[in-house]
Parts: sequence; C-alpha cells; structure tokens
Amino acid sequence: MRSFLAFPSALVLPVLCFSLGVLPAGGLGAQEATGQRPRSTAPPSSSLRHDVERYTLDREALLRRYRVPFSPVRRARMRAFYQGWRDRLEAMDYESLGVEGRIDFHLLRKEVAYRLELLDRDEDLLDEMEPMLPFATSIMEMEEERRSFETVDPRAAAARLSDLARDIREARERLRERLERSPAGVSRIVALRAEGLVRRLGRVLEDWQEHYHGYDPLFTWWTEVPFREAVRTLDDYADFLREEVVGHEPGQDEPIVGDPIGAEGMAADLAYEMIPYTPRELIAIGEAEFAWCQERMLEASRELGFGEDWRAALEHVKTLHVSPGEQPALVRRLAVEAVDFVEARSLLTIPPLAKEIWRLEMMSPEAQKVNPFFLGGEVIRVSFPTHTMSHDEKLQSMRGNNEHFSRATVQHELIPGHHLQQFMYARYNPHRTAFYTPFWIEGNALYWEMLLWDLEFPRGPEDRVGMLFWRMHRAARIIFSLSFHLGVMSPQEAIDFLVERVGHERANARAEVRRSFNGSYSPLYQAAYMLGGLQLMALREELVDSGRMTDRAFHDAVLQGGIMPMELVRARLRGDLLPRDVQASWRFAGDPG
Repeated sequence: MRSFLAFPSALVLPVLCFSLGVLPAGGLGAQEATGQRPRSTAPPSSSLRHDVERYTLDREALLRRYRVPFSPVRRARMRAFYQGWRDRLEAMDYESLGVEGRIDFHLLRKEVAYRLELLDRDEDLLDEMEPMLPFATSIMEMEEERRSFETVDPRAAAARLSDLARDIREARERLRERLERSPAGVSRIVALRAEGLVRRLGRVLEDWQEHYHGYDPLFTWWTEVPFREAVRTLDDYADFLREEVVGHEPGQDEPIVGDPIGAEGMAADLAYEMIPYTPRELIAIGEAEFAWCQERMLEASRELGFGEDWRAALEHVKTLHVSPGEQPALVRRLAVEAVDFVEARSLLTIPPLAKEIWRLEMMSPEAQKVNPFFLGGEVIRVSFPTHTMSHDEKLQSMRGNNEHFSRATVQHELIPGHHLQQFMYARYNPHRTAFYTPFWIEGNALYWEMLLWDLEFPRGPEDRVGMLFWRMHRAARIIFSLSFHLGVMSPQEAIDFLVERVGHERANARAEVRRSFNGSYSPLYQAAYMLGGLQLMALREELVDSGRMTDRAFHDAVLQGGIMPMELVRARLRGDLLPRDVQASWRFAGDPG
C-alpha cells in the first residue's frame, strides 16, 4: 500500500493586491445587495495560524535532518513529532476557538493523524521489500551515524562497503533463483518499489562518501575502491530489478505497473479528505456522471449531423486543430475569452496582476509521454508536436490538443483555474498550503468547467463535444483509478477503457494511465477532479442558488479561504462552529444507487 501527498516546493510571500473587492467569508454576514462592487476586505484570520506555520516549519526541518527514506531512526523521530502535536492539540481550549480557528484545528488534527497512519504504512512497505533489500539497513545506518556526528573509522568503513557489495550480489542471486523457480511468486509491484528505494539509497551512499572523501586522507585511501564497487553493484542491482523483474526493456517506454493501496488504504485516504463515501459508492457516482456526459454527447453528435455515432462526431472535432506553430496564439485567445466571460457576468474578482503575469512554455516530447495535454499555473505548459516526433505521434498530439478540447483546458489551467488559485492562496491564508488536497486544487478547476457549461460558455456543438470529452475523462478517472486501487482493474484495462469508452488516442491513454499510477500522484488524485467539482457545485446550489450569497462573493470566499477539504470549505462559508469531534458527513451527491 502507498500514498504520497504533494507539497509546494517553496512558500510564496504574500503580496499586497489592491481593489480585489472580496467579501469576508467567516459566515454569511452582509452580502452584496446593490450589485455594486464591494469594498476590499481581508478575510478573518485564524487564531491557530501561527501553530500551523510552526508545525509546517518544524516538520520540514526534521525531514531535512532525517532524510534517509524508510530509515527506522527517521520513522521514530517523526512518530514522536506527530504524537507531540496530537497531544498538544488535544490539550487546547477548543471552545474558545472561532470559525477559522476551528477550521485550522481540524486541518491540523487530521494531518497529524494521517501522517501517523502513513508511518504505519511505510513499515508495511518496508516489510514487503525487505527480502529484496536485506542490505538496505546497512546504508541507512551509515548515513544516520554521519548525521549524528559519529567519528568514522576508515578501515572499518572500507570493510562495511566491501560487505555491502557482497550482500547486494547475494541478494541479487537469491532473487534470480526465486524468479527461475516461480516467476509469478515475485511481485512486480514490490520490485518496482524496491528499485526506486535502491536508487535513492545509492544517492544517500554517494553523499556519505562525498562528506569524507578528500577531507580525510586515511578515509580516501581505505574506501575509494570498495566504495566504487559498492555503488556499481547497487546500480547493477537496480537495473536487474527494473529489467528482469519489473520487465522494462532498455530503450522502450517503462511498463505501467502501479502500486494499488487496497481497500484499507483507500478508507484511510478518504477519511483524510473528509469524503463520507466508500470507493464503490464513488465509482457509482463516476458512472452516473459518465452516463450524463454520453447523453449530452449524443445530443451534440445529432446536431453536427452524425446521428447516434458520437464517436464520429468526436473524430470530426479532433481534426479541428491549428497548424504547427499556431498553438501559442490559440492559447492566448482562449485565455482572454475565458477571462472576458467570467468578468462580464461578475462571477469572480480577478486581480489585474494575475491577468498580467501568466506565461506560456511549450512542453518537450519527453514530458508529453507522461502528460499529453496541458499543465498550468502561472506558467501554462502547452502540448503540441515537435519536429522530433514520429508521424503518428505528431498526429495524435495535434488531435488530442485540438481547438475545442483546448477551450476547456486553457481556462482550467489559467483563469479561473490553477493560475488564479495559486495567485490567491499565496496571498490569503497561505499557511493552509500545508494541507494540500487535490479535491480543492483540481476540484475547483473542474468546477469551473461544469459551471461554464451551465452558463453556455461553449459556442456551438463542437465546443460542447470538446468540453464533454474532458468531463467524460474526469468521470472515467474516478472509475479506473479507484478500480485499480481496489485491485479490480489492471493498467492495461484502464488504457482500453479510456480508448474504447472515452475516445482517447491510444498513446494519450497510455500517458494518462502512466501518470496516474507512476507514484507521483496520490491514489485519490485523479478521482478528486470531478468529485471536488461536484462538491463545489452542490455548495453553490446551497448558498448561491438560494440567494444567500452572490456568485462573486461565493467564488472569492472559496479562494480566500485557502486549501482545505471541501467539507471544511462548506463549514467556513456557512459560518459553522464545528464540534470538536466532527466527522465527515456531507453526502454532496446523495446516495448513489
């Protein structure tokens, strides 16, 4: 089982931005009554903001100090850290906290409990890998001793390196024998995980050697040769795991193996995200959304003259791409159209600086193998063919990034999507970036696709086909990603599903599944797009359609609140004083059949 969370690589200092015209969101208070632009007002602050900042800084400092992956020393120190914060939170005077303070209390308490869960999960992972990596503890101990300023004995260090090389060779031989006896008895998933750890330990070993090499003449004299042998043997073993066990052929794209976390891991991740549904209930929600998309796709197909053959309509839209060299101009035009549409309807306050600073870069052919579409933020990274691609790769890239597919993608990545999100959460409640969740990040961007559809942003049937393709794609992500982690769908079946049911180009489907399961995304990440979007749609219906908030106030308040699970966004906007032992209970999509 495995779960990794992404965290921003750097803190962005708050920047003063004038005339945002955003309402406070600590409860519903006074709303826009005249249609005039409200005064610029900072959102209420949290009394626990400094506690969250302290937790984040201390955690990052400890992870820099105890940096050896899977090290028992690191696990013990981090466990003590999280338990200390758990005790500190339990001792707090909760009843004295206001809405924002209670939000941060629950964010931090959930975070600490989940990190303790992940430490237990790490122990399980290491137990699974140990038969393949009996030598790993030796490398961990060497680095931990250096970090603890223990004096190194050069002759003993040379002996440890020599023993390490021998132990690696013996581990490789034992594993080869197991493969020959029973290939099916050796897990490719565990081998893939072990290969990654071997390469990380190789970098740890190189840092260990570099620390002493040249500065201690005796150390250099004793260890230079055995160190080179240990590193070479370690690299050879990593290649053996990758090629002989996982099945990666040199010169070919790596196989898609993945690492499903199972029902128990899914339950823990869903609890962390405050989603009160089972994985199978979420799959049912995805299937219902997928069916809705198919009905709308048939309507657009009939309007385009393709009758019930929606695939023919999709193929037609894929041909409507710009010529080589024209994609940047298309992206700029689509970005301006989205901003104009949102501002003309007073849906959202867009700071002028946010409109000024976004930039565009073209994505490399190598990067397009992992992400065949666009990536966004302050810099939108655009996929389109280069001269080095094969003829088939060029055609698939142009078809997959045609004008009408891109109409939904550009606003998802820039404004009102990821770029504006990042701009705002760097300036409002930036301490909550510690609680990064794709249900807020991706769900918010997908929500805008859904809302703009309802507000007739698509100009005609071609645009509707393009937007529906992405909406089907996000419903499919719920289905295939959760099914994979439950162990009921293989990566190849996921690829076939995207090609046959959604209409992906096969190369793009392979890239999509590879990025979903290669370990760079948390297990719930792909499902979070549509599920987070559905949460915000339900919340808008509750607060905006009822007349309790305007669209502008609602959307600005969501962005000002910072990153958090959507159930806490709901509590914040409603002004709920959450009880100390609150549990996830918001059934935002009803009870799926």
